[in-house]
Amino acid sequence: MKLIIAIIKPFKLDEVRQALEGLGIAGMTVSEVKGYGRQRGHTEVYRGAEYEVTFVPKLKLEIVTTLELAPRVVETIRETANTDAIGDGKIFTLSVDDVVRIRTGETAETAL
Repeated sequence: MKLIIAIIKPFKLDEVRQALEGLGIAGMTVSEVKGYGRQRGHTEVYRGAEYEVTFVPKLKLEIVTTLELAPRVVETIRETANTDAIGDGKIFTLSVDDVVRIRTGETAETAL
């Protein structure tokens, strides 16, 4: 199994979610996060005062999926979250040793 962590722009969430549902992804965890990469933030003007925004708001998606489906999930996220602009985000893939569904005790892929 694989854990896929994707950092995306917030307005892309619905599009990414719908595309993943089309692949059969049953669930994901979404967190509001802030960070920066190469873009190093940006400058904004509020009530006439200019200030620097160092940490840019993003969303972090966490999805656990089967080994076979993981490459398709990564490619789907990459295609749907892409805006061809700086700050589109990143996708990380990690190995998962085991999953346990708390309610039933199911393990491994049956717990997904």
